[in-house]
Amino acid sequence: MVFTSSIPARTSVARRAGRSGTPRWVLVGTEVLVPIVLLALWWVASANSTNAFFPPLQLILERLVQLVQTPAFLVDVGSSVGNLLLSFVLASVIGVLLGAALGLVRPLAWFVEPTIHFFRAIPPVALVPIFVSLIGFGNETRILSITLAALFPVLISTMDGIRGTEPTLAMVSRVYRIGSFDRLVSVTLPAASPRILSGMQVSLITAFVVMIASEMLGSSTGLGAATLLAQQSFAIADMWVGILVLGVIGYATTAVFTLFRRRVLRWYLASQQQEKNA
Repeated sequence: MVFTSSIPARTSVARRAGRSGTPRWVLVGTEVLVPIVLLALWWVASANSTNAFFPPLQLILERLVQLVQTPAFLVDVGSSVGNLLLSFVLASVIGVLLGAALGLVRPLAWFVEPTIHFFRAIPPVALVPIFVSLIGFGNETRILSITLAALFPVLISTMDGIRGTEPTLAMVSRVYRIGSFDRLVSVTLPAASPRILSGMQVSLITAFVVMIASEMLGSSTGLGAATLLAQQSFAIADMWVGILVLGVIGYATTAVFTLFRRRVLRWYLASQQQEKNA
């Protein structure tokens, strides 16, 4: 039994949302059209460029096609994406578990929270040189630094979400004599899921930034390292290719997570829409 909130009929809510808000096809079309327009403006603005550091977009795209056909470039892309996804999953799982424990056991939180907020205040990128000095330049160093940097947003949002759960839900679960574990899984975590997923979204952005920084510091693989090497070697077209691909990866991962978040929180979004239309 899951006590989240009263979930209205999805079809009626969808109809009201379609009548009261902007049509969905307009939003999707705008999101697709804006990057195309920006690329078109970039193409026109750089068409006759003679600046060595700002080559024409046509040259950059031609170089992108050439690099995609090389195994080394594909290895760099795979390494970056793999480290990003693995670290994000680890940070999310550890953050939710530890945040749930600290949110439910107040005495434990009193001892641990000051340490958490101390390390949270340190800029995530600043942690990378520390791990490199202690562990070395291996891939495990990059995964550890990304995971730790991405951990705090999930951890803190989980703690706040559990503590902000409505007391009515706890009272109802006690009336139905739901056990502690079932109450956590079926009541507390679903009620805190909006805040948890918001923290995970911030965590994904943090993981992406630290991924690039960790690859640029002493690494020989990954898009960050390839982009930095291209810049230092004055291979400007290759540098722009790396920047473009990193932008595409960042946009794609954020878009996929947004779809996942909407899917998980469809009950919450529907209830919010019902309150607006009430």
